[in-house]
Amino acid sequence: MISTKGLSLFAKRRRRNRTALRARAGGRPRLSVHRSGKHIYAQVIDDVAGKTVASASTLEKDVRGKTGATIEAAQEVGKRVAEAAKAAGITQVVFDRGGFLYHGRVKALADAARESGLEF
Repeated sequence: MISTKGLSLFAKRRRRNRTALRARAGGRPRLSVHRSGKHIYAQVIDDVAGKTVASASTLEKDVRGKTGATIEAAQEVGKRVAEAAKAAGITQVVFDRGGFLYHGRVKALADAARESGLEF
């Protein structure tokens, strides 16, 4: 067992979440979310191949009309990453929220991705 002494609460949540994901992933790619103060990013990552299959963020030019730190922008990123994943032939993923709480922008992104056809 690896010691968590000295790690921040964020790092502990991220480690706990990723450990649980590995146990139930079953070879499915993961939808990884990163949230900063100004932007939100999402990637569909195939860990077996070590490749990013699809990605979207509020840095993209056509999403910039919406401010990066809003729920509406997160919903748009969720829709776009789901569309890009479906175009790459992926319909089932596991949701990797990292150390972020499943609330607010992270939840909005996940709900929008589900509505757009990703299953998790």
